[in-house]
Amino acid sequence: MQGDENKLGANNLYFNEVEGEEGLELELEESLNNKFVGLVSDRYASAKQARDYDESRWINAYHNYRGLYAKHAKFRESEKSRVFVKVTKTKVLAAFGQLVDVVFGSNKLPIGISESKIPEGISEYAHLDTSAPLPGIETTPSASEPAEQRGRYDVGYAGDNVLNAGATYSDKGQFEDMDAALKDNLKNGPTIQPGIYQTKPAQEAARRMEKLIHDQIEESHGSSELRNSLFEQALFGTGIIKGPFNFNKTLNSWKQEEDGTRNYNPKEVRVPRIEFVSVWDFFPDPNATNMEECEYVFHRHKMNKSQVRSLCRMPYFNKDNIRLALQMGANYEPNDYEHELKDDQRGEDYGSGQFEVIEYWGVMDAEYAREVGMELSDDVDELDEVQINAWICNGLLLRAVINPFTPYRIPYHAFPYERNPYSFFGIGVAENMDDSQKIMNGHARMAIDNLALSGSLVFDVDESALVGGQSMEIYPGKVFRRQAGVPGQAINGLKFPNTSTENMMMFDKFRQLADEQTGIPSYSHGQTGVQSMTRTASGMSMLLGAASLNIKTVIKNLDDFLLRPLGEAYFQWNMQFLDEKLNITGDLEVKATGTNSLMQKEVRSQRLTMFLQTAQNPAVAPFIKIDKLISELAYSLELDPDEILNNAEEAAVMAQIIGMQNNGQTTGAPPSPTGEQQGDVGGDAGVPPEGQDLGVTGTGGGNIGTGSVPQSGESEFSGSGGAA
Repeated sequence: MQGDENKLGANNLYFNEVEGEEGLELELEESLNNKFVGLVSDRYASAKQARDYDESRWINAYHNYRGLYAKHAKFRESEKSRVFVKVTKTKVLAAFGQLVDVVFGSNKLPIGISESKIPEGISEYAHLDTSAPLPGIETTPSASEPAEQRGRYDVGYAGDNVLNAGATYSDKGQFEDMDAALKDNLKNGPTIQPGIYQTKPAQEAARRMEKLIHDQIEESHGSSELRNSLFEQALFGTGIIKGPFNFNKTLNSWKQEEDGTRNYNPKEVRVPRIEFVSVWDFFPDPNATNMEECEYVFHRHKMNKSQVRSLCRMPYFNKDNIRLALQMGANYEPNDYEHELKDDQRGEDYGSGQFEVIEYWGVMDAEYAREVGMELSDDVDELDEVQINAWICNGLLLRAVINPFTPYRIPYHAFPYERNPYSFFGIGVAENMDDSQKIMNGHARMAIDNLALSGSLVFDVDESALVGGQSMEIYPGKVFRRQAGVPGQAINGLKFPNTSTENMMMFDKFRQLADEQTGIPSYSHGQTGVQSMTRTASGMSMLLGAASLNIKTVIKNLDDFLLRPLGEAYFQWNMQFLDEKLNITGDLEVKATGTNSLMQKEVRSQRLTMFLQTAQNPAVAPFIKIDKLISELAYSLELDPDEILNNAEEAAVMAQIIGMQNNGQTTGAPPSPTGEQQGDVGGDAGVPPEGQDLGVTGTGGGNIGTGSVPQSGESEFSGSGGAA
């Protein structure tokens, strides 16, 4: 950070190290503070105004999902029905279910870390150097050769290897108290000698990092945050995830005292954490179409007094400004869309007592820095920029620090359901079928109004033909009194035609169009009455396979805009804050395997299984590393090879045990010499059994087959009356 301080060289800008984050705090003078707050507020107003069109799209999508008509929706006076058929909700939940199944359907998140094809800074293969002296083992020279020229595994003669006290055999065929020393004796490159310990340092480092990232996401309850963002991705078209950022997690522990009592002794550890951010509270750079193009973003927080007061406990928040912001009172003003989202339609009291806190992440280039009064040295070019993080409430700067992450990054990930290449926010399921939903609602209302009209009779009454003063109520057995001499029928029943069938035909037609618009067919989420080829299992499998093509494009967006950037952010966080503990060198690649999880893992496991069958060929077996093959097969099945597989030494021991068990299952008699024929049950060994008497029918007394036909006079002949 010393280089950054020399580069900026500001007279009115001072830097302090942020503990644990290696960031820099900005201590601005009061005049610069006000100018800086004004600059950030102007950017926030611009980003807020640029999002108006997107907010209208989201409100419409939310209404379609909830089955609510907008306040400005107008109906004809003749329309009595206000029915809303919530097909949009079914489609959104179906898409959300598919996304959750892909991301959380397996044992781990589809974020993979793998070594590059040609690793740099680390060897692809390494093996144990047997010529180097073995640490932890004392050797004595033999009579034939000196100890420095003898291999470390020479046993059975004078000068045998002697174990030190306390050395135990580990599950990797090494001594546990010598693991660190053995790493120093690894030699780069593969070995050609069988039985020599060989490893892949780059692959082991990648899989160790992958396991660590999955454990960090699981322990910080990142799965629930991801589910919330996936739901907004399907509904509104864009999901937002913030992080990873530093979070102090409390580990519950109890300490056993000498007197037998147990005292609660919690510990705090720093872990990475992610959180869900609603699209309603996220305001990106208006000129950007993705996160990589964003110069700045705003995160709008709605806090009460206790939450604002709790900011004092966070690092490098200005306590005096927090106190002043609380004294100035609540400043939260609900936006127009917030009234639409609330079912209770609360009025002026909504948002009272709440504070609006704006979190800013972005750049301040040299030109803007000079405009707000920061004196930068002449060496700083106009195109240079300063990455900062600021919190503002009631026009007061609560926190201002240099971006603590290395390399600099904005800790937000926005991923679209269907990408709009000319807009930051994507397109969701509800927007794709908006027209079909409106038309289905219209035909459903028409059908219900027509059924209400055609379902009952309308009476035409000629009052001049009836005696005056009669009740017009109609019921069974009702008697009407007519005027004498008036011809014709006084009361006529009218029945209006029923057009609901035509309306429902149009409803079904536009429901099919909704399937086309969303790419989610109705039979994939449980529609009844399937016909044609869906009556068979193979036909349904073909249709479901074709239906998955659309969701694969959505999963690809997840890979490109969430899983891979999130994996890279976790990798960078671990390398920055946990580098000493990880002991990882070399270049690693972050791979998002969301699309691959649909098919590639299954195909890979099938190919490995087929290759394993090929390895049973005696001519091919010597050329195959069977332990590596089985390890990769277990890894493709999402199993941990270190937990379920034996190493070479353990495999040899287990093979001997299994062989002894198989011998113990026999009768106990010694095996017969090769070529000696076994006797039949009850016969002598080496003597072939006599042939079975097949009888006259040739079936051995059975009823299968015809055999020879019995002749007259034989006992089997049916015409012989005296047959026994």
